[in-house]
Amino acid sequence: MFEGWLFYILTTVVTISEVIIFVFLFYYYFISVAGWWKHSEEKDYNPVKKFALITAAHNEEEVIRYHLDSLKKLSYPKELYDIYVIADNCTDNTAAIASIEGAKVFERTSEKKGKGFALEWMFEQLFSMEAEYDAICLFDADNVVSSNFLLEMNSKLKQGYRSIQGYLDTKNPNDSWVTACYATAYWSMNRMWQLARYNRGLSNALGGTGVCLDYSLIKEHGWGATCLTEDLEFTMKLMLKNGIKTAWAHDAKVYDEKPVYFSQTWRQRSRWLQGHWDVAFRYMMPLIRKGIQEKAWYPIDGAIYLFQPVLVTTMLVNILLGFANALSPTPLYTSLLAEFFTSPVWLMFGILGYLYPMLGLFLEKAPKRAYFYYITYIFYGITWFPVTIYGLIKQGNQSEWAHTKHHRGISIKAIEEDNSEEALAADVVFSANNKEPAQVLQVHSPKPLK
Repeated sequence: MFEGWLFYILTTVVTISEVIIFVFLFYYYFISVAGWWKHSEEKDYNPVKKFALITAAHNEEEVIRYHLDSLKKLSYPKELYDIYVIADNCTDNTAAIASIEGAKVFERTSEKKGKGFALEWMFEQLFSMEAEYDAICLFDADNVVSSNFLLEMNSKLKQGYRSIQGYLDTKNPNDSWVTACYATAYWSMNRMWQLARYNRGLSNALGGTGVCLDYSLIKEHGWGATCLTEDLEFTMKLMLKNGIKTAWAHDAKVYDEKPVYFSQTWRQRSRWLQGHWDVAFRYMMPLIRKGIQEKAWYPIDGAIYLFQPVLVTTMLVNILLGFANALSPTPLYTSLLAEFFTSPVWLMFGILGYLYPMLGLFLEKAPKRAYFYYITYIFYGITWFPVTIYGLIKQGNQSEWAHTKHHRGISIKAIEEDNSEEALAADVVFSANNKEPAQVLQVHSPKPLK
């Protein structure tokens, strides 16, 4: 009798999990179709908005000068932006180098570690100054920024957007199989997830860097995002409390240094999942209630985005039960969906699911080597299962901040002038005494506004 009850319980659990997986994956694919096309936009590049560029840096002496060099060479009037660096609990020469490079340096020492706390502290300093800005842009110290970045954000602000995320690219895709997987993932995600959501009128997700926020938005409503994924927390806070959706700037690029070793990506992604679980537990249900009460879909879509680690966990449980059922001499359960779809059909779905993100690489005109990188993406994808579970176990500790050490010194000139395999594969560096001017991208005149 017990075995009979166990059979029906497992059958019910597996059936429900399969339905959940099927419905959510179908929804993700439905959203991604909107990324197949990149619609032309009318852009007003006439520079009028004034920006405060803020970079939070913790022991970044090896890369900070390349980051600041790219900011100083932005194709935007110098009187319309100021560069600030938070030397956050630094024990190296980050503050001194940033000061030599011309940035306004604010040194912070606190037991409250993490980018979210550093930004909240910096905003308080900024709001106490006499200087007034139209917007704040947030970066990481290892980034190099495309020269048209502020022109694109200036245009978006003129369209009325108050929270904007730029295109996150990779500056070191050839360093290892890990960085290669990051690169292919971001190229595909930028097109099939971020651009697609923007095209469908949904809220995009802030990515921690390459972010532009309306100055009055922060000044009036505060930051208040201090968990391990402060960007995700602030995205959801904007939707829930202010009804503000984040927009996407596909042509404003930020090149990020990705972890080289698996141990580094494990720590980084574990931190991401710790924060994601925390934000999901706090914001998922309130967003659903908001969507129902206001008869709006974008808050529910935000909750669906937060559901991702739950979905990954559900898939893992389903896979483990499937192996157990296959190895058992007698069936432990029966799958109702298996009654409708044969094994070859499920295999076909699996192959298509693996190959589908390649469409994003093709649409983004990713380098040919990206398709070779994609071979290793299977292993990278599988590792999301243990990372997600580890993040769930550790999610209660939002103070366990882990810094990723950056070493990759690549100038923006190398990336914008010649985005070839050779340029990205080599360390393109310049000394403090011999700096060559970065090439400025020509920005085409926008079409006149109707």
